[in-house]
Amino acid sequence: MADGKKESSGPLKGIRIIDLSMMLAGPSGSMLMGDMGAEIIKVEPLAGDETRVGPPYFYGENSAYFYSINRNKKSVVLDLKSPEGRQVLYDLVKKADVVYDNYRPGVTDRLQTDYETLKKYNPKIICCSISTYGYDGPYRDRPGYDLIVQAMSGGMSITGEPGGSPVRAGIPLGDLVGGLLAVHGVLGAIIHRQKTGEGQRLEVSLLDGQVYLLTYIAQYYFHSGNIPGPIGSGHQSLVPYQAFKTKDIQIVIVAHQDHHFQRLCKAIGKPEWAEDPRFSNRTKRLENKSALIPMMEAHLMTRTGDEWLEAIHQAGVPAGPINTLDRVLSDPQVLTRKMVVEIDGPGKEKIKTIGNPLKMGKTPIDTFTRPPMLGEHTREVLMNLLGYSTEKIEGLKEKGVIKLAD
Repeated sequence: MADGKKESSGPLKGIRIIDLSMMLAGPSGSMLMGDMGAEIIKVEPLAGDETRVGPPYFYGENSAYFYSINRNKKSVVLDLKSPEGRQVLYDLVKKADVVYDNYRPGVTDRLQTDYETLKKYNPKIICCSISTYGYDGPYRDRPGYDLIVQAMSGGMSITGEPGGSPVRAGIPLGDLVGGLLAVHGVLGAIIHRQKTGEGQRLEVSLLDGQVYLLTYIAQYYFHSGNIPGPIGSGHQSLVPYQAFKTKDIQIVIVAHQDHHFQRLCKAIGKPEWAEDPRFSNRTKRLENKSALIPMMEAHLMTRTGDEWLEAIHQAGVPAGPINTLDRVLSDPQVLTRKMVVEIDGPGKEKIKTIGNPLKMGKTPIDTFTRPPMLGEHTREVLMNLLGYSTEKIEGLKEKGVIKLAD
């Protein structure tokens, strides 16, 4: 846990990223790079990132949503619609490694912040753009959100209980996968530049990312032509591999491999199931799923989830509870792995937030500073990084080109 004053020693220390992105897909990715030690200069419009004011929960003036995806960043406020504001950005680009945005296609061209323009100021610059559909294709100009790409990608069509209506994933998979893919692309471009000295432009489509996640499900369709519907917590080819109700909670069990199924049956007091010709191997269990699963459901309802899990874990069979948020965020495994950390709140109080999933021995990721106030670092960045005088900064402020927090 860091107190916000410790200098980062992460693997991206020394990399400077100009982050023009807002909402979720962009900021979630840039935060990951900030966690890894990159200097993230979040360039915001005069009104700020709109998620700063997103209801219903707030820490001071900033929303809990904003807090979840904007730690380890500096806030600089620029009016990029003005020539003076763009010039400040160009000066920043000269000092930067990456420019990162999630504008709709065409916006960077109108703002004159596109790759072809920026590389004139820094030939080695890497520009990464995240958009809903990508920069080509018939849908490129459509607006889009996480829900829409979950629906259009096919993932939503197989999510939900069998026979029921499709539902979106409870977490924003479209946005988060887009952010993660952007990080992969940026790191790949940095490696390429280290080898060749060349910058480049890369782009990520949220829809592409969700189609990529179809993996074996798409391959099954290519082979069979069968169109699956909602599959609930189960699996198209693995049995048992799903959630089960117990006397109090729901648990998940993965015992599709023959040795795991045999151990499971013994652990839950039904060794005869493993000897039943209908369930004796993976293929038979899949063929007779409609017989096996109701038997398991009825039996598992006779004891509590923790009782079953203790026996199942002792047998070495993969299983776990379906945790509610209060349970997972107090789980000893999660806490040991430092997936819940603390950062400073607006009044220096400590606020819990989600940690970083990467654990690195040589360049540890252990510095987490609070998200910035709007324009908190405008003066610092323009003065210390760009060498602007106090008079120039005040002049830009008077013209409405920048906003200062002080």
